[in-house]
Amino acid sequence: MYLEWIDTLKSALLFRGIGSESLNIMLDCLKPTVRRTKQREIIVAYGQPFQGIGIIASGKVALSKETYSGNRIIMGILEAGDVFGEVVAFSDRRIWPMTVIAQEDCVLLFLPPDKITGACSNICSSHSTLIINMLRILSNRAAMLDKKIEHISSKNIRGRISSYLQDIYLQSGNKELTLTMKRHELADYLNIPRPSLSREMGSMRDDGIIEFEGPHVTIKNALKLEKSIQ
Repeated sequence: MYLEWIDTLKSALLFRGIGSESLNIMLDCLKPTVRRTKQREIIVAYGQPFQGIGIIASGKVALSKETYSGNRIIMGILEAGDVFGEVVAFSDRRIWPMTVIAQEDCVLLFLPPDKITGACSNICSSHSTLIINMLRILSNRAAMLDKKIEHISSKNIRGRISSYLQDIYLQSGNKELTLTMKRHELADYLNIPRPSLSREMGSMRDDGIIEFEGPHVTIKNALKLEKSIQ
């Protein structure tokens, strides 16, 4: 039943270190619910009852929250192989803490958390690997949220953009960057108006800090970029 997504799922952090045959046996044991969604469809909404850990078999989703004023803040963009809902899965409050929206047509697998922490009926040899991987995912998610707080803590728009770009640059070691977020998604993620984002990026280009075309950004002056964060 899950064979068409095995290659993607095998590369997912949740199933890392588990071979195709073992993974197929494990999925038959865990029996995740499969759901197909269309682009822009709300997969789950804030406050809804929690239905299980989501695994993206194909497509891309946005994790978002709305402020009291009605503005949407993107917490992150996830792609095939990524997982969402793992934080609330092991908390006492079993409701979705954010809204998940399909950015593309998606295939999603929803996995009840008790199937991960509970005893496996087939005594899967890879079950302990699954649990260790889940702990890694929880740690990575906490680090991702820390990074977002770091990016938006700057008091000005240039500082937020610079913090985000520098983070990608430091991770890749390459001044030629390809942004995974579209312009409006990045504006939501950094919690700034879309026109202000475009205007400030244009100003940074005029100041010789960056060059950009579409999703491609080149850091021309890394020192100026770093100083812009302060």
